[in-house]
Amino acid sequence: MNAEFIRALDDLEREKGIQKEALLEAIEAALISAYRRNFGSAQNVRVAINRDSGEIRVYALKTVVEQPTDLRLEASLAEAREIDPTKDVGDMVEVEVTPRDFGRIAAQNAKQVVVQRIREAERGIVIDEYQGREGDIVTGVINRAEQRNLIVELGRAEAVLPAAEQIPGEPYRVGDRIKAYVLEVKRGLRGPEIVLSRTHPGLLRRLIEFEVPEVHDGLVEIRAVAREPGVRSKVAVYGRDPRVDPLGAVIGPKGSRVNTVISELRGEKVDVIPWDPDPAVFVGNALAPAQVEGVELSPDGKSARVTVPAHMLSLAIGREGLNARLAAKLTGVRIDIQAAEEARA
Repeated sequence: MNAEFIRALDDLEREKGIQKEALLEAIEAALISAYRRNFGSAQNVRVAINRDSGEIRVYALKTVVEQPTDLRLEASLAEAREIDPTKDVGDMVEVEVTPRDFGRIAAQNAKQVVVQRIREAERGIVIDEYQGREGDIVTGVINRAEQRNLIVELGRAEAVLPAAEQIPGEPYRVGDRIKAYVLEVKRGLRGPEIVLSRTHPGLLRRLIEFEVPEVHDGLVEIRAVAREPGVRSKVAVYGRDPRVDPLGAVIGPKGSRVNTVISELRGEKVDVIPWDPDPAVFVGNALAPAQVEGVELSPDGKSARVTVPAHMLSLAIGREGLNARLAAKLTGVRIDIQAAEEARA
């Protein structure tokens, strides 16, 4: 190694934030192992790298004796006093034992250490960047499939979209660009592990926030979201500014805003309903598009008996109970729906 190598470490410190001193200490530790491995030495050695010139020296710690019997561990008194005139028998002295061809070994080990530290630093940067984005949306390109999981390229990082977080029936092809919700970011054995989701309610919430300025600015608030991924969703919105129509803001002119969200979800229908502080009114709103005649809440507010006109019964329940199920998810209330005529009988 030489002064040019030291300058390269200076550049690394500036560009990637990897401390030069920490790198040099790591290289010195690696060179101690390399020395013992290549020269079969049991000596207690120290490797020193000159911080300016890059020159490498290896020193062995030896005991000062009158007549050495093991030159690996002992030094004569005369040899010790050449190094330090104050040394005496029984003292310890550092003797330079740098092998002639140690420079080649040192270069190989230094390169391995630097490459490893760069990888670690880059992994740390990715972790820091994406941990702050849990609960956010990222855009990536599907790179490959591993079993039923999809590997998504995010630029400097790869993420996994597990089979359980994929929208049922949604086609995924290598090269497709998709938006996904960042579910989890953690450190793995081989670097950062980023888990994505296309089914999480947070994906729909975030898509609306990006598409609707009134939501982004806080004039309209999303109070609740319920999804049957790939089929249908319900979103309850509330206007914090009386001058803004929350439903109109989210739906947009001729449905343009909500249609953009539906397109991103590959056709998943999105019902936008008004949130209401009165739980009974909110339950009635949640069953839209069905018209509700009455809502009777239980004393604990955890269940409700809803009456609808007979011709609205199937619409209120929905195909395979979907509408009622989503309304229950949205409101947190167990809903029992009856035709008004049956309730009066």
